[in-house]
Amino acid sequence: MNESRQTRHSITILLALSVPLALAACVHPGHWRTGMAPPPAAEAPAPVPVPAAAPGALARVVWHVDFADPRRLSAMIQNVNNMVTTYQNDFEDYDVRIVFLAGGIRFLTEDPLKNTPFAEDRAYREQRPALLQRLTQLRELHGVKLELCEITREQLQLPKEKIIDGVDPVRSGVVRIAELQRQGFAYLKVE
Repeated sequence: MNESRQTRHSITILLALSVPLALAACVHPGHWRTGMAPPPAAEAPAPVPVPAAAPGALARVVWHVDFADPRRLSAMIQNVNNMVTTYQNDFEDYDVRIVFLAGGIRFLTEDPLKNTPFAEDRAYREQRPALLQRLTQLRELHGVKLELCEITREQLQLPKEKIIDGVDPVRSGVVRIAELQRQGFAYLKVE
């Protein structure tokens, strides 16, 4: 078969296979109710491979804490710990940050925040020492950076001295998260 004829043959086969698929895609999905056979199910597309990070690339992740639930914080701390431990075991460099705003401020102070929307309750009062210790360990042992929204702190009239050591102030927590995302940080939040 010469090249021109082989090309025409390939095009004919391609058309013969694609026309029925195109027609099936045009059939209204409700036609099966009228007694017509449903269109054939399309095959699921093959998964798109995720490119591996370039050797020596810095893994960058920002975690968003705007909630006051100590169970969610505990779960997030465990996730962050698992993440950085994996990076360390794989000899990957990383920059992991946790940005606290709104209700998240309660996790960075021992102040009970009385008469605020984030006042401590019994459940948090009991868990506070362990949660503070775990956050401190993330910062001291794994180099995780803790950042706090100054707008939240100021609105609660909480003095800077009442914030635990090692927390970096940022003017706006949500602006900071957006800045980090623009810099290539992955965004994560525990639900």
